[in-house]
Amino acid sequence: MNEENYLVFDQYLQGELSDADKINFEKELIQNQELAAAFASFQQVNEQLEVKFGLEKERNAFVETLKAVSKDHFKEPKKKVVQFKPWMYMAAASVALLFGVYVFNSNSHPAFEDYNQYENAYFTERADADVKAKQLETAFNAKKYEEAIPLFEVVLKQKNTVELQYYYGVALLETNKIKEADLIFNDIKSGNSIYKNKAIWSLALSKLKQKEYAACKSILLTIPQDYENYEQVEKLLKKLD
Repeated sequence: MNEENYLVFDQYLQGELSDADKINFEKELIQNQELAAAFASFQQVNEQLEVKFGLEKERNAFVETLKAVSKDHFKEPKKKVVQFKPWMYMAAASVALLFGVYVFNSNSHPAFEDYNQYENAYFTERADADVKAKQLETAFNAKKYEEAIPLFEVVLKQKNTVELQYYYGVALLETNKIKEADLIFNDIKSGNSIYKNKAIWSLALSKLKQKEYAACKSILLTIPQDYENYEQVEKLLKKLD
């Protein structure tokens, strides 16, 4: 490829290049170390944007920003820009990085991952020889939630306690089985067990994970101040204001 618009990086990552252009671009990556290094930097920033936001409108805005910058800094005769220079690759990566910083600062909503800390669970008693319960305890505490879910389903058939239900709901929430998790948390919320407020907090986290910030705040406001982790409730409420 002798001529390229620096948006080819984004087009390649989004699968928008033709098969021939894709093959040529990949060959040039192998042959041109400067191009490969610049593409790697661009790809890293692009992945950070996707992890942080994951929304189509943000990516579209990002692409539009790149186009705007290209119009300001590069002339486009006959619908193509001048030949790629190494500094142009770095400029493209810099634009991506600067835009990422801008979006981060303008969308500083709290993240689910900042609040989903759970204490270790203990599903076995001293004299308990239940192998499945021990396996479940180990998997859950190691945050291996996909592995823990089928174990929960086995153990719950043997002893269906509110404690097990609550932690089962946590595992479901962590693996994005949100509807199933919410059903469990709402059921616990309707009772009077010691897990009632934990369940309400988890319902709030469920809304936070779905970026439903108003709903998250409404649920948080129903948690009483004597909840053992109320400082986390206050912290999240401040972030949502």
